[in-house]
Amino acid sequence: MKKITFLSFFATISLIAATIDIAQMPKDSPRADANPNNVILSYNNSIKDAKKSVVNISTTKKTKQNDQLNEMMQNPFFKEFFGNKLPELKQQERKSHSLGSGVIISKDGYIVTNNHVVEGAEEIVVTLPNDEKEYKAKIIGQDPKTDIAVVKIEAKDLHVAPFGDSSTLQEGDVVFAIGNPFGVGETITQGIISALNKDRVGLNQYENFIQTDASINPGNSGGALVDSRGALIGINSAILSKSGGNNGIGFAIPSNMVEKIATLLVEQGKIERGFIGVSISDLTNDLKELYDNKQGALILMIENNSPAQKAGLQISDLIIEVDGIKIKNSNELKNTIAAISPEKTVSITYERDKKIKTTKVKLAKMDSTKTLDEKGSTNPIEGLTLMELSDKTKSQYQIPKEIEGVLVTEVKDNSKAEKIGFKEGDIIVQVEQTRIGSLKDLATAFKENSKNKKRIIINRQNFRTILVAP
Repeated sequence: MKKITFLSFFATISLIAATIDIAQMPKDSPRADANPNNVILSYNNSIKDAKKSVVNISTTKKTKQNDQLNEMMQNPFFKEFFGNKLPELKQQERKSHSLGSGVIISKDGYIVTNNHVVEGAEEIVVTLPNDEKEYKAKIIGQDPKTDIAVVKIEAKDLHVAPFGDSSTLQEGDVVFAIGNPFGVGETITQGIISALNKDRVGLNQYENFIQTDASINPGNSGGALVDSRGALIGINSAILSKSGGNNGIGFAIPSNMVEKIATLLVEQGKIERGFIGVSISDLTNDLKELYDNKQGALILMIENNSPAQKAGLQISDLIIEVDGIKIKNSNELKNTIAAISPEKTVSITYERDKKIKTTKVKLAKMDSTKTLDEKGSTNPIEGLTLMELSDKTKSQYQIPKEIEGVLVTEVKDNSKAEKIGFKEGDIIVQVEQTRIGSLKDLATAFKENSKNKKRIIINRQNFRTILVAP
């Protein structure tokens, strides 16, 4: 009995020490008839006009076979293992066809789509909804950094998609994805907005994605994401999937970004972005204790003679506004500055030592960086356009600070450089035993090894590989 009494007493003490009040919904909540008037629920009115502005895009591209196999077989270590008896496979060209979607944004034939849908296309053919006629399209402008492109067909009185304001979107909003998945024809899927302002997805340099569970499949790229009014709120871009199938995680470029980029591509044919010359990061929990503002973009580095330095900004300043636009994190600052034309002066509000300050910054042009094409006297590789790496270029192209070398910004088709195996984005870091830090280093290394085949070590997406140049 003593043992039982002791356990009972202990249980009582435990209950007194830890109590919790669980929130409860009303138990007598009434049930509403989902269809009290016996009518068919339908979203047809929401999308019947929107789908008239979504087109099918078919592209023809030249592709080359044996590239990867040749690259592996010509690796000097691989060849040595097989006694240097491996032949170089001939490049075989073939034409590939792919499908995508686009959205009509003007009555006279301007169409916005994803850049990856039309990139490298020799021929672009557009078909309109419920129309078998094929229209040849030409590229008006491309912006790989946001994956947006504009093409045009010769047509009149087309049905235009009305743009919605993507800044007013909310998680849980009902949305519809309209496109041409798998080439089966016009298809509409429905879902909700799962998340907003998604960055660091790793798809584009400038990201501010709408995430949705509306099914986006191959062929949907470049198609419309519309709200329950039928307003265009995004351009479908990609899915997150290990298998290639839809897992309910799709991404769309928000309409406000699309409208801005598409307008500039139509009016100017290219995108010129503003640049202030800083490296930035978000506030960590520890750093938030040092600032009154808990959101913003923290300056980590300022380039010499940059607009930021000239305006008096300093390391550890926290940028919180640009021309009255609130800045919540580093990605928002990057996107905001890049959306402003070079040479324009903006007002930047920042916190320093828990005091709010404002300065004027005249933006520079982001891509005003020294490059050298294949005709340059110091460029030893025909077909390459090269750029020296600096703090500025590393910041622009999101290259880690510790990497040194020369950046490949362009590889000409059918050139010597392409046959060697170079790709855009490669960083030449070493030629034989010579480390490369400049265009001059590269020219010197080729001159010193002019009579022999040269092993060129490159950094490709943070992995090292070796190319062989004659």
